[in-house]
Amino acid sequence: MRAMIIAILAAPLLTGCFSAVKTVVTAPVKAVGQVADWTTTSQDEADRNRGREMRKREEQVGKLSRQRDKAAGKCQRGDAEQCQRAEVLEHEIEAAMAAPN
Repeated sequence: MRAMIIAILAAPLLTGCFSAVKTVVTAPVKAVGQVADWTTTSQDEADRNRGREMRKREEQVGKLSRQRDKAAGKCQRGDAEQCQRAEVLEHEIEAAMAAPN
């Protein structure tokens, strides 16, 4: 009878222990889940990254096109060096556009 009374009186004191045990037991599972989230790429993230790369390539092609057009204009005015530069820039544009996503 005395043991039962002690157990009933001690029960409220042990609730903290059960909570701590639960935290300790579930912590590794939560940690593994967090690591999995950090190491995997969601479809939204992949789409965002692909879009960013496409915009970056478009900016590069635009810059090269402007340089080529400027060199082509100078070429038409008789600057042979700029003719070669325009040709090189044209190849760079083709390479940038042919690069995989």
